[in-house]
Amino acid sequence: MLSLRRLLAFLSTLFVVLAMPAQAAPVKTGHVVAELVGDETALVPGTTTTLALRLAIEPGWHTYWRNPGESGLPTTLDWRLPAGFSAGDILWPAPRALPAGPLMNYGYEGEVFHLVPLSVPSTAKPGTTTTLAAHADWLVCKETCIPEGADLTLDLPVADHASPSPWHDAIAKTRAALPGALPSSWHASASAAGAVITLSLTPPANAADPGRLQFFAIADRHVEPSAPQKQLAPANGRYTLQLPVSHELAGDFGRLQGVLRADKGFAVDGGKVDAVALDMPLIGTPVAGPKPSPTASVAAVQSSSLPASTLSLPFALGFAFLGGLLLNLMPCVFPILSLKALGLATSDADDRRASRYEAVAFAAGVVLAFAALGGALAGLRSAGEELGWGFQLQSPAVVTSLAILFFVMALNLSGVFEFAALVPSGVASWSHANRHVNGFASGVLAVAIASPCTAPFMGAALGYALGEHAQVTLGVFVALGLGMALPYFALAWFPRWRRALPRPGPWMLRLKQVLAFPLYATVAWLVWVLAAQVGNDAVIRIGIALVLIAFALWAWRTWRSAAHRAWGGAAVVGAVAGLLVAWPLLAGVRSVADLAQTQPANGWQSYSPARIAELTAGGRPVFVDFTAAWCITCQVNERLVLNDAGVRDAFARAGVALVRADWTRRDAAISEALAALGRSGVPAYVIYRKDRAPQLLPEVLQRQTVIDALAS
Repeated sequence: MLSLRRLLAFLSTLFVVLAMPAQAAPVKTGHVVAELVGDETALVPGTTTTLALRLAIEPGWHTYWRNPGESGLPTTLDWRLPAGFSAGDILWPAPRALPAGPLMNYGYEGEVFHLVPLSVPSTAKPGTTTTLAAHADWLVCKETCIPEGADLTLDLPVADHASPSPWHDAIAKTRAALPGALPSSWHASASAAGAVITLSLTPPANAADPGRLQFFAIADRHVEPSAPQKQLAPANGRYTLQLPVSHELAGDFGRLQGVLRADKGFAVDGGKVDAVALDMPLIGTPVAGPKPSPTASVAAVQSSSLPASTLSLPFALGFAFLGGLLLNLMPCVFPILSLKALGLATSDADDRRASRYEAVAFAAGVVLAFAALGGALAGLRSAGEELGWGFQLQSPAVVTSLAILFFVMALNLSGVFEFAALVPSGVASWSHANRHVNGFASGVLAVAIASPCTAPFMGAALGYALGEHAQVTLGVFVALGLGMALPYFALAWFPRWRRALPRPGPWMLRLKQVLAFPLYATVAWLVWVLAAQVGNDAVIRIGIALVLIAFALWAWRTWRSAAHRAWGGAAVVGAVAGLLVAWPLLAGVRSVADLAQTQPANGWQSYSPARIAELTAGGRPVFVDFTAAWCITCQVNERLVLNDAGVRDAFARAGVALVRADWTRRDAAISEALAALGRSGVPAYVIYRKDRAPQLLPEVLQRQTVIDALAS
């Protein structure tokens, strides 16, 4: 009899399960399809099950997280449940950063499941049907925001047993991705120093790099949403994220509570999670920060929503090597390589061994100089500086020093003086006998003059390097140096390759003198860079200094040619006077003109992240030229490609807004935009379109490349 009753109960439950729908029909509002769905096909008395508010959001629109950021409203649920049933709070999936003009918001796009635990009372009777009802409200936004809502119901049978519903897998996937506690193998701490909160993460041994981090505060007016979060380079196995304190700091801010996302995920027990929930005491007392500029939110989302690089380490090393190889063909490096090859053309079989040693020293100078430059960049970036390739040329002192150096080298090639005449004969003899020292110095010099140039493949490789550990950064810079040193090294170690060089003859003296003129042109260009950085007063100052230095070198040569000793005194006076005239530039003293922004002409607009957001939001494509006056590659691309009549016509036909991001002087907004694009320096050419990822063009532009990109 008992078995018969159990069979009847089971059959009645099965009938109810099959006869009743697992959910009510979805509700379609203006831009969202909403419905209540269940994890299981029935409600089991005395258990807890999971319900979900499913929102299918129209492409281009979004809803909001529990803390919506600087605007918006969170989604809410007002439950109407039978007696004994109780619903818990919404379990919020990790949000995404959603820029809206000058504001930064947090929310969701596409399809999102808001999970809610539901407690079923033990008094619920199997064989009956329960109607679960809730009123859902949400704000859905694109360029405009529309409040929407719906009354939703879900009818589920009560049964002794339940099976997974058709929505079980989607709900399980959402549940698995919910931000959980930080794994115990990780250690986190947070401290406040003024208007900055430093969040530090120490991973377990051999844990994979989590990638770019982004923190979403649960409490409003604790962390400033629209100010960029600065991630420092990893140091001593620790990851550091600097969070700006809200300019409207309110309430008790003694704990840091929120969600931390990682592009590459946090390693846990052989797997990984994309986001973790943080709740920890805050050491120190934060103070309200400055109100962010309108450009901050765009920079913040660029740094958080775009990966630092899509390269892997092997590809980055390969790209760096190829970039270094091609760097020898850039206009800033080719004269140096030509002079070195010229020296090999005059060597004989007896000189072969010395040439090889000199080539090794040259390669060592190149590689060590690149390693030092990479180490300096990594160290400064870990200290919070926004720097990239060519950063030293943003300093008028460095540009002035290079102008003097190139001018002296050009005078030497023109025959005004010989370097051996500047030093005592004993030192000159020692230098000639130690060619490896000269080779090493030539390698260092080659790197110094290569810094204004960016060859193909370099941009992506350096962008990857500066977003990784210091060891990776150094490795990529070393690969760059190896590529640059290879041609001269190969010519020195494989004499047969020298057969391609012309035979020695009187033409070599003429070639040496001709190579002086590219250096004079480089000096003129550097003077123009100084004018852009400091103002027109720098032109006359550096001009007078160069004239005095030229006189000093000529007078010194005259004295060394057995002339009266007064010429030696005149040489010293001329050199000292030249350095004194140039001293304000060498000391980094800047004029008021340096504070003014260069205004682009010929239809180009000045760069700001807010301007890019405004133009693209209006549906207009934007071409951004990330450039600098000291970047030779940039200037060549501008004159040969961007000023080409066919390219200008293509811009006009496509209705493209032209924006120039001038990085001649340091600019944090441009540095952050480059970093978000996976680049560490200029040139960089990007096409921005509404609702599309930025399109990067090659560093060395071609006319047809730009036209084809605009046509697409």
